[in-house]
Amino acid sequence: MTVRAPGKLNLQLSVGPQQADGYHPLATVFQAVDLFETVTASAREDDQYVLEMTMLPTVKADPGAVPLDETNLVMRAARAVATKYGITDGVNLRIVKGVPVAGGMAGGSADAAAALLACAEAWDVGATRDELDELAAGLGADVPFALHGHTAVGLGRGDELSPAMTHGEFHWVFATQGHGLSTPAVYAEFDRQVAAGERVARAPRLSDAVMSALMAGDPRALGSALVNDLQGPALALAPHLKRTMALARDAEALGVMISGSGPTVAALARSRQHALAIAAHISAVGDSDAVLTVSGPAPGAMVIS
Repeated sequence: MTVRAPGKLNLQLSVGPQQADGYHPLATVFQAVDLFETVTASAREDDQYVLEMTMLPTVKADPGAVPLDETNLVMRAARAVATKYGITDGVNLRIVKGVPVAGGMAGGSADAAAALLACAEAWDVGATRDELDELAAGLGADVPFALHGHTAVGLGRGDELSPAMTHGEFHWVFATQGHGLSTPAVYAEFDRQVAAGERVARAPRLSDAVMSALMAGDPRALGSALVNDLQGPALALAPHLKRTMALARDAEALGVMISGSGPTVAALARSRQHALAIAAHISAVGDSDAVLTVSGPAPGAMVIS
């Protein structure tokens, strides 16, 4: 059973002060894009779990950057399905990576969402979407969104989801790096900046400007409204990304931001043709490892074969 699930970017990522449990409250708006992770699951007659992986040429990363042991979210997702439904059979799992590794686009979460659905179908457990949602929430804050896709508001840790009303299609350019940024390291830099008085962390709230732009299907308004509280910390750790952002602005991108915790630079275009022009400019002048054009919103995890 083969399932694909989308990568994402955060049109808004507002981060509150660290709480006693170590987590930060979030107000975020996710948009899924047509850049996909694909997971194939086939049941085994023994109890072994076997995981292998292929990276598409656009994913510029050392294969060793993705563990193929029990720490991989795909393995954890498969184990979660087996535990919930009392499955004792093993499974062969294969990932085809199309989302940059550690790029702030939740490729690992997309893997987990795809694996949940693929394993549920391969083992024929009769899982409902609500049951898969519950399993997804236990695997990570971004996993439930990868199941659903499209555009959604996320509150709490980002896993309290509700659909966001949008019109039209939005065209993006992603400039990716072969070496990712650690999400915990970016949050640690955020906390350092707050403690040093370099930034103020307030209780996060949704951006009216982002929501209005999505409802109107207005890319120009959305470009002006993009918010990412982790952008400053990410740039502090990877200042060379400022050059890529400047190149996108030179090409008249409507908005430019770091995607999630980085290091991917996301640029919003007026149209598909404009996205191609921005990508060509960044590719010709910049030092990104790969430059991709994508569109959103895209659907969530779905069986493709």
